[in-house]
Amino acid sequence: MRGLRARVRSFDPGIQLLMVNQFGINLGFYMLMPYLADHLAHGLGLAAWAVGLVLGVRNLSQQGMFWLGGTLADRIGYKPMILAGCALRTGAFALLALAGSLPSLVVASAATGLAGALFNPAVRACIAEGAGERRVEAFAAFNVFYQAGILLGPLAGLALLTLDFRVVCAASATVFGVLAVVQARRLPARRPVPDPERAGGWRGVATDWRTVLGNRPFLLFSAAMAGSYLLAFQTYLALPLRARTVLGDGNGAAMGVVFAVSALVAVAGQLRLTDWARKRLDPARAIALGLAVMGAAFLPLLPGPDRGAGRVGAALGLMGLVVCAALLATGSSLLYPFEMDTLVRLSGERLVATYYGAYSTVAGISVAVGNLGVGALFDLAARVQAPWLPWAALSALGAACAGALTGLHRTGHLRLTPAVPPAGAPTAA
Repeated sequence: MRGLRARVRSFDPGIQLLMVNQFGINLGFYMLMPYLADHLAHGLGLAAWAVGLVLGVRNLSQQGMFWLGGTLADRIGYKPMILAGCALRTGAFALLALAGSLPSLVVASAATGLAGALFNPAVRACIAEGAGERRVEAFAAFNVFYQAGILLGPLAGLALLTLDFRVVCAASATVFGVLAVVQARRLPARRPVPDPERAGGWRGVATDWRTVLGNRPFLLFSAAMAGSYLLAFQTYLALPLRARTVLGDGNGAAMGVVFAVSALVAVAGQLRLTDWARKRLDPARAIALGLAVMGAAFLPLLPGPDRGAGRVGAALGLMGLVVCAALLATGSSLLYPFEMDTLVRLSGERLVATYYGAYSTVAGISVAVGNLGVGALFDLAARVQAPWLPWAALSALGAACAGALTGLHRTGHLRLTPAVPPAGAPTAA
């Protein structure tokens, strides 16, 4: 903790505030979202299809609108989008506390997702611009705060859930409301350096997007990295399915352990992993190694779930899940700071928020489509009695992503601009 504190203090106050802000964002979000499906199904008595609709709308509105949030951040400025996102999520979570009908729940869910699409690209672009040459260090520290919010959010929500789900919603809304007020007062107003040749209005937006879509190295990098987001998401899909198979009714407690281990590994190991990689690896090799580790995370699950009987089988099953989660977190932590820095360098340090938004949209699409494939693999594995099949496929995906990234690097397809300080100084609020 002492090393983290010194690292964070070495950045300017605006970046420090954004790191704390991200902790608050994840604290408020994960305080509520893990318990929303149960509230919809049992608290409000919605049918399963309706629960899926509400949750799906949230994911679609966030992943599908990242491109818009990034474009607006580059056009309007980072701070207004961060404030708008926090304010919108405050209202959305308050509405979730009051909503009782499906239409109102869908509106609240859509607003929750759109809020994330507004502030996420802006936050990352603001950190990238403010950190300059120290982007990798900044994103490493940022990820510690990010994961700490994921760790503590569900625990806080579980404690408040003993009172009432509406209390959880109110607390989450309060967190985002406080974040909006604090950042309105203290966050410096950062925005990209004006480009006199850049067109305004929708014509300018179309030009920006043609620039992004015409950036072949960026598109290749996005395609190579898309699988990493599908692998990371399996903590919420494939691992719970395995936990149910191995542990039966004890799967809920087991997944609580899995989530805690995942977050703790990231919080405790992020700075060490980043410092180690910066000394020994170039950015492309660090990212490729992280992808390979994420793929290898599923190897402990290759043996079938019937490796033992009774308590022995349950213990072995839980051990495999914990090792998988720990390796996923290790690989993700290893590559994340270099991934974020690479995106800025691929953009040529222009339209940074737009590039982040486009990249997040690609990641969201890969998760949505990929999860259909993962689900189909589980069904196929059950039919042909090959329980190893999904885990082998996921391991192969990680290896393929690592190979693709390495190939792009060796063939010179990832043309990176030198890491340089931002051209313009931030404007005071």
